[in-house]
Amino acid sequence: MKTLLHIGSGSEHILGTFGFSPDDWHETRLDIDPGSAPDIISSMTNMQNVEDASVDAIFSSHNLEHLAWHEVPLAMAEFMRVLKNDGYLLITCPDLQSVCDLVAKDMLTDIAYTSPAGPIAPMDIIYGHRPSLAMGHTHMAHRTGFTEKVLRKCLMDAGFVSIATMRHQKRLALFSVATRQIVSGEMLRSIFTRHWLSTGA
Repeated sequence: MKTLLHIGSGSEHILGTFGFSPDDWHETRLDIDPGSAPDIISSMTNMQNVEDASVDAIFSSHNLEHLAWHEVPLAMAEFMRVLKNDGYLLITCPDLQSVCDLVAKDMLTDIAYTSPAGPIAPMDIIYGHRPSLAMGHTHMAHRTGFTEKVLRKCLMDAGFVSIATMRHQKRLALFSVATRQIVSGEMLRSIFTRHWLSTGA
């Protein structure tokens, strides 16, 4: 079976969603919060309990924005280290360009969309989910952000060579796929479609 490293998993399992069939994938959950009972308690900037070149895919949903800007290259280097040569990285994070469009319209605290965690406003996307922060989960604060151009550059600077990105206006989010080695455009589109577009993301 292929190995999926689910970074910043919280209490969630994603097998059976996002194109990861339980018949084909084994999920390892990694989170900095012991309360979420992950398989590995660790920061994504230092995943010392994950062996080099040991995972086929990494799934990171809304995690990078919790890092300080200078920590982003550390996380990217760790992603590169633990991925197999033919592995790939899946990242989704807020699209600050779209969020700032709403702020410019004076909609900072207006509801932008509703997530499983409840209503989300631009304020939550920029600074962190306010209800979670109010409950004392300070690690949920947002400390940096990305536009599509900036995310692509971070991936390129880390050494990823085939990269596909998309802005999702409705979700105010960026979706990306990045590989360690050069793959055809057709294969890159196939990976992107399987894990993002075919799931209604």
